[in-house]
Amino acid sequence: MTDQVERRPPSRRIADDLRAAIVRGDLVDGDQLPSERELASRYATARNTAREALSILQAEGLAVAQHGRGVFVRLRQPLMRLGRNRYSRRARNETGLSPFRIEVERQGRTPHTECRSVTTVHPPADVAERLGLGDGQEVVCRENWYFADDEPVQVGVTYIPVPVVEGSPLATEKKLGHGSIYQRFEELGYVITHIREEVSSRMPTPEEANGLAMPPGVPVIEVLHTSIDDQGRSFEVTRFVMRADLNGLDYEMPVED
Repeated sequence: MTDQVERRPPSRRIADDLRAAIVRGDLVDGDQLPSERELASRYATARNTAREALSILQAEGLAVAQHGRGVFVRLRQPLMRLGRNRYSRRARNETGLSPFRIEVERQGRTPHTECRSVTTVHPPADVAERLGLGDGQEVVCRENWYFADDEPVQVGVTYIPVPVVEGSPLATEKKLGHGSIYQRFEELGYVITHIREEVSSRMPTPEEANGLAMPPGVPVIEVLHTSIDDQGRSFEVTRFVMRADLNGLDYEMPVED
């Protein structure tokens, strides 16, 4: 066993030691890891070897580099998507906030959202199917980026049939005011009473990885959300792409007989 251990490359041996310290709790969330210089001295190796060891931990999602400061143990407490009550009408009326802002504040963090575009497009095939749209029908497309404590955590692209929102701020405005998007839907006669959420995982596109500031090797969670009203109409679909290292899903629901 000792021979096998010693045959590890020096960078791997350093990374294994640091990983073990994180697992034991000797290094905890937010702690700064030893610098390249310190590791090179401690292990009697070159600085580029120490740099490679730190890169291994970053690729595994255990550490994150902060420009000009060093490398830190990544915060592992995920931001939970509270599937059962994130669309609560009562919570929205009491706070005047969007579902994302409500759940982020409940978890003691500071939310921030940016609507970067509002356009009219032909929807992707899977979106058109869930909205019951035929060929050639257009949708309003709203692209939103979501931050917790100023860190990008997810992007959501919302698709709404043009007839649903024609003449409404939903079709033209980036800022939607008190109650946000679902309050505007209610004003149009679409009250969200049911949701369907299809969850999958994959590796990010280069654009997603760059926009979400993702470390190498980290996948994304994709949630395809459909809003359904009290008349059974699907009136909105949003594709959420979430950093898997910063997000979790919490669903509670009754079990059918």
